[in-house]
Amino acid sequence: MTNTELHNRASDKAFAKITMLNIEANQLDDDIKTKNTQGITMQELQLLYDTTIIEIKVWMHIAELIEKSNKDD
Repeated sequence: MTNTELHNRASDKAFAKITMLNIEANQLDDDIKTKNTQGITMQELQLLYDTTIIEIKVWMHIAELIEKSNKDD
């Protein structure tokens, strides 16, 4: 595998993870709005949402670093 292929795969994985986390955050937000706690407390549901938002920020940072590293090649 070349460095370019490895870079492209890493980038694809990072953006796929961000997409999935956005879907999860939207669902959690909807659940909070409709009070659909599915057996957990509202506080736990809010915590899941908050940590998902943090994960999105982390993965966006990772994706940015991957993209910037491409410019150095």
